[in-house]
Amino acid sequence: MPDGAVIAVDTLQDFVSRALMARGVPEGDAVKVAGLMVEADIYGYGTHGVFRLRQYLARLAGGGCNPTPTLSISQETVATAVIDGDNGLGHLAMAAARDLAIEKARTAGIGWVGVRRGNHAGPLALYVRPQAEAGLLGMAAAVGSANHVPPYGGTDLLLGTNPIAFSAPTAGPDPFVFDMATTVAAMGKIKTFLQQGQPMPEGWMVGRDGKPLTDPARKSEGFLLPIGGPKGFGLSVAIGLMAGVLNGAAFGSDVVDFTQDTTSPTNTGQFVMALDPKAFGIGDDFARQASRVFDEMRASPPLPCHDPVRLPGDGKTAKAEARRKDGLTLNPALRKDLNALAGDCGLAAPFSKDLTG
Repeated sequence: MPDGAVIAVDTLQDFVSRALMARGVPEGDAVKVAGLMVEADIYGYGTHGVFRLRQYLARLAGGGCNPTPTLSISQETVATAVIDGDNGLGHLAMAAARDLAIEKARTAGIGWVGVRRGNHAGPLALYVRPQAEAGLLGMAAAVGSANHVPPYGGTDLLLGTNPIAFSAPTAGPDPFVFDMATTVAAMGKIKTFLQQGQPMPEGWMVGRDGKPLTDPARKSEGFLLPIGGPKGFGLSVAIGLMAGVLNGAAFGSDVVDFTQDTTSPTNTGQFVMALDPKAFGIGDDFARQASRVFDEMRASPPLPCHDPVRLPGDGKTAKAEARRKDGLTLNPALRKDLNALAGDCGLAAPFSKDLTG
């Protein structure tokens, strides 16, 4: 990529962890969160990876995020639990929820773990891919960290992008991993267009006049559009009930915009699920049957001018391995921002000052 520069994964992870430590995060937590942030970039979720470092540092500096949380389990049964994230970095609570859900699924066949008093935790794929790699099915969802969507037909901003993700094991190298926002585009994608000075595609947002909005600098003047109109709206509400209300977390007007407000706790709600196919008497045969059906889909002749059929997750394993080996390519705008953050944190710049190529 001519507009980027390569940085070794270990180097980037070390920089991110040191930046978090500069804002009071203990080394162990900083290393864990940095690892997950870089992992997001490794798997191609750049809008929710290291790009988010500025937001996290701002909330730590402003007091809106607790740098030294003590996670606890506030409710628990054999198959379910609720983790209290103590307003710490969201990756910590979600990683704990994922691990506990997997543990419960091994015992009870299913593990469903909610999170309250959490924060933005990067892409949900981080919290479902491990289930598939372990032979389990996974699901995760979250209440968005800001409200950018009105109820269908309304004008009050009462919903977020409210993402949801699924995963399943397959017999091949790539598990099925599907991670999506319930809006046509995630706000993170719009922020990357803003950072890079590019217009966003028509159809992502509309203004209060109902006309298309393509200037990302004017994103606060309009609405994100739900996928499928009222269907996306209904799905977003359902996620809000399961990830927010069920966990005693924020939903609706209680949601705090974690970018605009760096001082208030967000009480972000999420959940992670793990499901063991063995509980349904299918076991390892699930992966083989899924792969057979997926192969049928890939073999379907493409429409004219269309690429061959792909399944969510196809090719990600090989690309991730290549990035781990060869490093990550970051665009100049992000490189510049990371260098600026390094100065703010009293750290050496991770990139050379020449950010033109």
